[in-house]
Amino acid sequence: MTEPKKVISVMIPTYNERMNARPIYEAVRDELKKSCPAYDYEILFIDNKSTDGTREIIRGICAEDKRVKAIFNTKNFGQFNSPFYGLIHTGGDCTITICADFQDPVELIPRFVEEWEKGYKIVIGRKTKSRENRLVYFLRGCYYRIIRKMSTVEMIEQFTGFGLYDRSFVDTMRQLHDPTPFIRGIVAELGPERKEIEYEQPRRRAGKTHNNWYTLFDAAMLSFTSYTKVGMRVAEFFGFGVAFVSFLFGLFFLVAKLLFWDKFAAGYAPTMIAVFFMGGVQLAFLGFLGEYIMAINTRVMDRPLVVEEERINFDPEETA
Repeated sequence: MTEPKKVISVMIPTYNERMNARPIYEAVRDELKKSCPAYDYEILFIDNKSTDGTREIIRGICAEDKRVKAIFNTKNFGQFNSPFYGLIHTGGDCTITICADFQDPVELIPRFVEEWEKGYKIVIGRKTKSRENRLVYFLRGCYYRIIRKMSTVEMIEQFTGFGLYDRSFVDTMRQLHDPTPFIRGIVAELGPERKEIEYEQPRRRAGKTHNNWYTLFDAAMLSFTSYTKVGMRVAEFFGFGVAFVSFLFGLFFLVAKLLFWDKFAAGYAPTMIAVFFMGGVQLAFLGFLGEYIMAINTRVMDRPLVVEEERINFDPEETA
């Protein structure tokens, strides 16, 4: 009696990817058939409330190929929740996450599977170069280096989540019940020994990126508040430092007034500078404190990761 084939799950998150949905499906399917013929496979699309016709394309793919599944969210639940939810609802022996815009090279799939068969439970792709915006790539690199130094958890530089995850680690992620999952940090914090494969990130195949400075800032704040205490520590130490310097300045002006009453006329400039400086510092750190409070509030509310609107090609026993 022959053993059943191992199943490779490929999870593809989408949001307004009308021009990429079918090409990425065909590229993944063809790569799996060509490079991994000894395995069975499933492809799962999770759509984050696209409005450009992406869902109609995915429905057509699901009607043609029963190995393709789909989860449609009722709303856009953000860049972290939706992919994580899709990942934990795959059913393969391993799951590969890949973006729909072709910036995650499909050609790395057989490399991932090869390293997985060697015993690695996690095989990730790590960018060493990028053909996208050089400034964004440089700033992202600076951010990763900073967060690595500040965090007690090892952060993986230039890692976006693109990789292969063994079923055992997917089971671990299912047990987290984290309403704001940051998979890059989860892999670094909880993952077993991993294999890193370097690659050059290509340009987006079609369409416009949905990342902007706000979404990048949101990702940065999530990692800061989840994996570092540095924000509050900096505020604390800076507050002590400013208080000490202010005390010295106050002492200086007191002595100057007593010794040189007629000659010393500093005016209101030092006072105004001090007021505006301290006001700016207080507002900055109140904002940082607010980021931590918002992160705590989100976790305390314990809302679901996403709310599903529709499932396609799932077995009846595979409930949400």
